[in-house]
Amino acid sequence: MIIKRNFPNSRLRRLRTNEKLINLVSETSLSTDDLIQPLFVKENLEDKEPIESMPNIFRFSSDSIIKEIEELLKNDIYTIALFPVIDESKKDESGKEALNKSNLICETIQKIKKSFPEVIVIADVALDPYTSHGHDGIIKDEYVDNDLTLDVLTSQSLLLAESGADIIAPSDMMDGRIRAIRNALEEADYKNTILLSYAAKYNSKFYGPFRDAVKSASNLGSASKSSYQMSYYNKDEALHEVAMDINEGADIVMVKPGMPYLDIVSAIKSNFKVPTFAYQVSGEYSMLKLAINKGWLDNNVMLESLVSFKRAGADAILTYAAKEISKEINNK
Repeated sequence: MIIKRNFPNSRLRRLRTNEKLINLVSETSLSTDDLIQPLFVKENLEDKEPIESMPNIFRFSSDSIIKEIEELLKNDIYTIALFPVIDESKKDESGKEALNKSNLICETIQKIKKSFPEVIVIADVALDPYTSHGHDGIIKDEYVDNDLTLDVLTSQSLLLAESGADIIAPSDMMDGRIRAIRNALEEADYKNTILLSYAAKYNSKFYGPFRDAVKSASNLGSASKSSYQMSYYNKDEALHEVAMDINEGADIVMVKPGMPYLDIVSAIKSNFKVPTFAYQVSGEYSMLKLAINKGWLDNNVMLESLVSFKRAGADAILTYAAKEISKEINNK
């Protein structure tokens, strides 16, 4: 007796028969062009030192960072984001070291651009690496004063542009800072300097290892950045922030953190159709790496996590795993 079955006309598994077919019909792709490597540069360091809370990530001296960039270029990573680790003795209430034209980050940018003019350098604009209180701005009457901070951020941005930064990235979340910086750049004839706004930066607990890396955790202590960074309960507010920053002259907008906020990435890309970056922050990276190192998760989860950023609409991703993942991509 022959039993007739009604087979489906569409068998979606046909396109999953082998890896080549899966890749052929893939909706999303991840390349080394999508990856940005954050790097920490530290004063008075001879070579490099490990960051305990971030597996396989280091603080570099201004010399050893050149060697690291050589390694990145060999793996087709051409964009870096720089963060300074300055001596505690140079930190004060106003973060005045940020306005020293011979400071660590300015000299490092100059050295990098002299050695590797093809490298795209993203320079962070905020005061938390430079302040004794660990906040991103100037404190007045126990409150981070928005307008006083704008003047300092604008001066800091001009110094970074003068040093050779290709992209200025304000991460402070002060209102109006994009317009102030854009106007200053135009007036100083840095018309081609790109502004990457941390437009939707949330007051997140995922930043812990980063604050250890730049040595600002002890300065901040138990204080909160909730008066200027966004509440993680809000989505529409992120769209409002992005709209303001685009109107003020941002060329690229960014969401930070990344994976817990992929809905924000998707909403921004869908609504504004502008270059949209996302930051896989230190806490996300360290969680995954620790689980991988413990054998609790397969090593492939890092790649999977980055593909999810692209699927959500991110055009590029800042990730501490950029060099590591580039090797996987290049060996495919």
